[in-house]
Amino acid sequence: MSKHQTILDKIFTTVANLQSQVKLWQKNGDTVVFTNGCFDLLHKGHVDYLAKAADLGAKLIIGVNTDASVSKLKGPNRPIQDEQSRLQILASLYSVDAVILFNEDTPYELIKAIQPDILVKGSDYKPESIVGFDIVTAKGGVVKTIDFLPGFSTSAIEKKIKTS
Repeated sequence: MSKHQTILDKIFTTVANLQSQVKLWQKNGDTVVFTNGCFDLLHKGHVDYLAKAADLGAKLIIGVNTDASVSKLKGPNRPIQDEQSRLQILASLYSVDAVILFNEDTPYELIKAIQPDILVKGSDYKPESIVGFDIVTAKGGVVKTIDFLPGFSTSAIEKKIKTS
């Protein structure tokens, strides 16, 4: 299989297909980790965060905000990169096993559907306030936070570009 096809195979277009894959991974004893975000301009902070999230289990899934949900969250000038570009860039990372879009305000329904073993967000959240905490802990899973690398954010990059 080509490397390009390997990347494309990590992009899931339906929740049902991702559910089937997650069940297979879990049946094989793999611990499934889930995180989510916009990942608009991929930077060192994202790569660090995702690698650390991947280290928590065997398989890492990223729920990626659609263009419409990014605009709703971040404002009319965002996203900078369209959702298909963001999916393919994230899928190209070694530490990432699956990516899928979600259009809702939160990934709650996606988390409920895929039932990950570990839920991860940045340490700017308290674990019990992370969307999906109730779902993951009810099934015996864990919710963890990861510290961000200081000084790295898409907003800071966007400001730097605008002032150049």
